[in-house]
Amino acid sequence: DIKASIKDNLKNIAKALKKDIDELTVIILERERHNEMIKQIKEAGARIRLIEHGTISAGIAPAIPNSGIDVMMGIGGAPEGIITAVALKCMNGEIQGVLKPHTEEFKQQAIDRKLDLNKVYKTDDLAKGNYLIFAATGVSDGPLLKGVVFTEYGYLTHSLVMRSKSGTIRYIETHHHESMPSKGYKGRA
Repeated sequence: DIKASIKDNLKNIAKALKKDIDELTVIILERERHNEMIKQIKEAGARIRLIEHGTISAGIAPAIPNSGIDVMMGIGGAPEGIITAVALKCMNGEIQGVLKPHTEEFKQQAIDRKLDLNKVYKTDDLAKGNYLIFAATGVSDGPLLKGVVFTEYGYLTHSLVMRSKSGTIRYIETHHHESMPSKGYKGRA
């Protein structure tokens, strides 16, 4: 419950996952705006994984078994929240968000679009429909995907594609070969 305290949320998450709070890992952007939240997470006893970027993959990670992430908390961008909601809908996950415009211009845009600044937006509010597709390719290593790997012949990318209707989740490793030598090239399986 985004309106509840961090400590209460961590207690409820721990209970739902059949863990102790000190076994939970919270992922959060390392930003000054999160200092108080980080302090509260530490006081509650949960572990913290700080990230420099990658809020979409961080938001999806709790829905991936064995990601090592139990919950993401923090203030992020609305577009990233929408993209994360699409992925979570494909996985039967949940996201909650409240609009917090950081400038008067953004606040006015939200009002003009008849968005409620007090409403808790949930997955179905952010990702409408039943025929959604999510696709992502890792650029840098994160809890969801490996980043680009450069090899002798080009590079490897790791992607994820999900569909809400079928519930399919596909991990794709792609080998991108740059110019192949004309003689003596021995492709890799």
